Formats: sequence, structure tokens, C-alpha cells
Amino acid sequence: MSSTPAQSSGQHPTDDPAPAISFDEQRFAARPAKLRPRARRSKASASDERVPKPFEADGRNRAYVDWLVEQSMLADATVVSRQLTGHHLMWANAFAAPNPRSALEQASVWYTAYPLSLITAPGQSFLGALGSEDLWRAFEAIGIDAIHTGPVKLAGGLSGWEATPSIDGHFDRISMAIDPLFGTEDEFRAMCASAASYGGTIIDDIVPGHTGKGADFRLAELNYQDYPGIYHMVDIPMDAWHLLPEVPEGADSVNLSPDAERALAEQGYIIGELQRVMFYEPGVKETNWSATPPIRDHRGVLRRWVYLHYFKEGQPSINWLDPTFAGMRLVIGDALHSLLDLGSGGLRLDANGFLGVEKSLDQSPAWSEGHPLSQAANQFIGSMVRKVGCFTFQELNLTIDDIAATGAVGPDLSYDFVTRPAYHVALCTGDTEFLRLTLREAMKIGVDQASLVHALQNHDELTYELVHFATRHADEDYTFGGETMKGRDLAEHIRATLRARLTGDAGPYNATFTQNGIASTTASVIAASLGITDLAAITPADRRRIMDAHLLLCMYNALQPGVFALSGWDLVGALPLDRAQVKTLIKDGDTRWIERGGYDLLGVAPEATKSASGMPRAVALYGSLPDQLGRRDSFARRLARILRLRKDNGIHTATLVDIPEVAYRSLLVLVNRLADGTTQVTVLNFSEERLSARVQSPAIPAGQVIDLATRRPIGQVDDLGGFEVDLPPFGGLALVVREAGQPDAAQE
Repeated sequence: MSSTPAQSSGQHPTDDPAPAISFDEQRFAARPAKLRPRARRSKASASDERVPKPFEADGRNRAYVDWLVEQSMLADATVVSRQLTGHHLMWANAFAAPNPRSALEQASVWYTAYPLSLITAPGQSFLGALGSEDLWRAFEAIGIDAIHTGPVKLAGGLSGWEATPSIDGHFDRISMAIDPLFGTEDEFRAMCASAASYGGTIIDDIVPGHTGKGADFRLAELNYQDYPGIYHMVDIPMDAWHLLPEVPEGADSVNLSPDAERALAEQGYIIGELQRVMFYEPGVKETNWSATPPIRDHRGVLRRWVYLHYFKEGQPSINWLDPTFAGMRLVIGDALHSLLDLGSGGLRLDANGFLGVEKSLDQSPAWSEGHPLSQAANQFIGSMVRKVGCFTFQELNLTIDDIAATGAVGPDLSYDFVTRPAYHVALCTGDTEFLRLTLREAMKIGVDQASLVHALQNHDELTYELVHFATRHADEDYTFGGETMKGRDLAEHIRATLRARLTGDAGPYNATFTQNGIASTTASVIAASLGITDLAAITPADRRRIMDAHLLLCMYNALQPGVFALSGWDLVGALPLDRAQVKTLIKDGDTRWIERGGYDLLGVAPEATKSASGMPRAVALYGSLPDQLGRRDSFARRLARILRLRKDNGIHTATLVDIPEVAYRSLLVLVNRLADGTTQVTVLNFSEERLSARVQSPAIPAGQVIDLATRRPIGQVDDLGGFEVDLPPFGGLALVVREAGQPDAAQE
């Protein structure tokens, strides 16, 4: 394990005078110099030095147990939390209710980074690159005011004394320490200071749903103190071991078969089958439960455990209702460390919809989604983060009902899984019907569009599970394509459409990812939609078409209320990697690695063929940001004009009031109400055809129609509540209606 300057000081964190901070103390009022809790890792390096590693990694070896405790997140969380207890500044902020518009005022346009993929200058770390003046100057020119770093803390596991690598892109966290692969804690703090100097914010990650198999899990296996209480772990008595499978040689656990899961459930040891199996792979992960081999605990007792992992086998699930509340203590301590010690202003909550599981009484699958405990746990987390003046967002594919319910009490913002697959369908079919259907469904259920993070590509696949239609609303009737169909049939129709239009012969460079979606970049989704089957044959004209469609998707996501988020892959126009380039990474079926190619945002390493983490460099259609910002017609410059229009007119904090019917199937109209009461209308053309169309809605008042890009009138709303517009291929307009008595926008 690595050491930091704090670790090598030899001082206890509470004895070390907290340094003054240089970033925006007014903005983060609950984070003055006095409120800087430091994680307890100073002893970790010392124990590394004094314990001979050849010593047996055994629970009966006190030196090994002590070493694990020094590495553990729960021990760090205890120290961090104790430093805040009784401090009057912990009561400085309102915290009970989510406040999406407050979060939007802090940061409404996000760059979502992925640590493994950013190509940096020689000798420069990932965190050093994200804190550079050059990057923030470029972001300021474009209109980006936040960085979501992605997970940068140590992840993976421990096998004896040795660290094992991450199995899920660093989302299997095992420590509060920054992974040296990405930089240092000092660089993280410097990055936060750089962001604040440009009026920006850094958004970090916590994972309240699971950890990796690090020190905390190994101590849980050893039945040490409160550590088993962190996880959903069941100590199976020896007389029931015949129900457990043998663990293969060299493995530290084995997935239960459905039969073994059922047998243990029937005996009352576990709650058994859950509502769905994430990352399902026949013969690899058939259930959400795994068993350990026999293990001697810290008292020498031989035990076998069965543990829950909603995600991969190396990601044991956290138990939010154990009597020790050890899991809750670990997660809250991790959050406070990131916000108050490192200096981030917001947190992404990963896997936060699976925090409650309960046995069903009728032999049906256990209740594991939409559980009230998940809502309660999310309120605890969201409230604690708001209590220290910061915000949270959740990135989890739930039903629209669950997004609304969780967002009402927990995170301030939710990832837009409501319309993300729908706007891809609109692009690849030239038909916005399903997009309009999902927007209306969200309005009916009560989802505020301003509470959503509307995003282009991120590190995950293009998710098309459509759980809203496939699960809770599976038997509900929907009208689509002139027919009435059940929710489950609608979901399968949309999935089949996306597979047919974006993979196989239509897009051989894209790939399905298990049962969840399609591995692709935004540029490769567009390429397949445009009928381009060979990425190597893309012409300058094709590049222009791809860019135009890409900017249309930016307009859809940015010219509505809420956060707009995009990745480095979007900013440079990255294409997917060839499968052969990442064959070792995709061998277990995780095809998402093809979309995570390396990219050089600032053009600092033109000769580099891969990132420092080893990700092969992807083909970039648009070039680096400095190159783009020097050309008026580049992707970045055109994007900057869209984002300036969005910010100057307060579209991000507006309220969506109508999604009217349209004259052409490729047309989408969003009617918003701005904070000052002005009606704003976004009109988008999801086709390569030029359109002259009528826009009409009962929510549009009489008045003059103004183009916000030019500040010039383009028409008048008639007695039927409508007006005419002209749109170029993949074009869009942001309009306002000036009612009688309002100032003329053309003269402002």
C-alpha cells in the first residue's frame, strides 16, 4: 500500500495542525480551515516496514490482523467521523430535502473523466492533468464548470499481503487513499483549488453499495470485531457445508449455482434469489451469492461464509441494517473524507439503489429494488453531504418511479436513464416517438427534468435495460407505432431496434454488453446510425455529418433543464478500439473496454500510443481542445456557443412543462418555463432532412418568437398557439416567446 506525506509524518492526524485552505471558503461555508478531518493512515506505512511480509497471512497472526486494520476503510472512517463530532459548523446548512437547482447553480456542465483513459504529458499524473491551468482555461472557453473525476482511490483487493487489481474500473474501492496510479492527495487538493479559481467544482465518487475484497472484507472473513457487519455475510455452520460448492484451486470464492442458492434459502440461511442478476454470465455469475473456502478466523475457528454481491464476485455488498451499522459508518466516513479533507464539492453515488434486501414470504424473488431501506440510506447519505454544504448525484438505472422516489429524499440529482436510450433510438431511426413517450412518462410520474444529469457517453455501455417498462410496468399498456403493446414488449422492441441499428452488420465496431446494453462511443453510435460500416473509411464529409449529429445530441441534452455532462471521448470524437487491442480485458465478456480508449485532451503527448494506465489510444475525429479552440467551425467551438446560450438564458434551471405532438416524426419540441416565467421552446431535428414545420402547444402563450442564438424575431405565435420554423439537417433552435409587455429580446 502506498504512503502519503501524512502517512510518513509519524504524527497522529488529530495532532497535526490543519493547513489553511486556498479555495472558495465562502462557497463551501461548512469547510473552513478548522474543519479538515484527516484520515488515519499514518500508521499504515510504519506497520508495512515493521512486519516481515513472509509472515503467514493468517487470522491467527496478530501482526497480519493489525496490518489489515491499518489498511481498512472502517478504521479510517472512525477517525474521520470522530474529528467532526460536536463541531458547531456541522449545523451550518439545510440538509433534509434534495435541492437540485442549488446543485445546478454550483455546477451545471460536467466533464466526466475516466482515470484509466486520459493521456497526460510525460511524467504528469491524471490528477495533475485535471488540475492544470491549461485544461481549466480550455474548459472555461467551452463552458464546462465541473469535473467528475471518476474513481481514483485504491481499488481491487488483497490476497494475503499482496494487492490484487481492480476488477471493475476502480469501482471496487478498498481504501480512502488515492491510488498512486492516478496521483497523490496533494494533487487532488490542488485540483480542487484550480477548479475553484475558475468558479468550478470537483465531483468525486463513493460506493455505498459495495467495496472490493480489501482489508475490510478480509477482516470480515476473519470474524474480527465489527467487520462482518459491513457486509451481507452469513456464517454457514459446518453441518451445512455439504450445501456449499467447492472453491476451485487458487480462487478465494465460488459463485453459488441456482440450485445451491435455492437449497440454502430453503434451509433459511440466505434470502435466496433476488429480482435480477447483474452481470449475469452462464457458468460465471448465475446468482448474486458466493461462498468462501474454509477460513481460520482470528480466534482459530474454521468458518465458511456465504456473501451477497449484487455486482461482480469481487464486490461484496454493504449491509445497511446490521446492528453494528458498520457499513453505514464506513460509507459516511468515506464521503466526509472526500468532501472535507480532499476538498471535492459533490459526490457520485454508485450502486445506491440496492441498499435494502428483504426475504419474500411467497417464495418469489427477494425484494431488492425499490426497497424503502434504499431510500432511507440514500437520505442519510444525501443529508450528510448537504449538511457540509455539498451535493450528490446517483447514477443507477432504476424505474422512473424509483428515480422519483429516491430523488425525493436522497441525492440531489439523478442520472438521466429516463431518456438516454430513447434519444439514441431517435437518432438511429429518425423517429422521436419513443423519446416523447419517455419524457411524458417522467412528467406523469413527477420527475423534474432539472433534477437529472443529461449525459452523452460515459465509462459504461449504452444501457438499454429499460427496467421501467420491463419490470414494474411490464403489464401496462402503451401506445407506440400506432399499436397498443405491453411494457415488456415495448422494452424488447426498443432493445431489438438498437441492436439491429447499432451492432452486427450495421455497426460491427460496436458490441453488445451482456444483457445490459451496447458498448460504443457516441461517435460510433452516430456512425452506425448514418450507415457507416467501416470506421477506417470515414471521409472528411462523413466526419462533418458525425459532428453535426453529435452536436444535435449535445443540444438535446443541454437545451433542457438539468445538468449537461459529456466525456473526453465526446470532446475529441473518439471511436471504439478494435477488439484485438483489448482482448485480455474483454475475454470475460466485459466488452465495455472497447469504448474506453485513451484520449489526449490537450495534445500534450502526440506520440503516445496509450495512456499511462495502458489503455490504447483511440482514433479521435475532432482533435485536441487547443486545436479545436483555434477553429471557429470545430466541435468544441460550436459546443461553446450552445453552452453559452444555455447559461446566459438560465435554461438549466428551467421547468419542463410540455412535450407536444409534432408534424414530422423526426421533430422534437420541448416547452420550458424559465425562472422568470418566460416560455422557452427547444426545437430539434433528428434527421438529415431539412424541415419546415409547425410548432404548436397549449403551453405556448401569444407573443413574439425570438431566436436566442441571434436575438432576432423569427415569427409570431398565432391564435392556435403555434408558429413555423425552418431547421437544417440535425439542426436545433432555442427560442423564447416574448409576451406583450416583456422587453424585446432583439433590443436587449
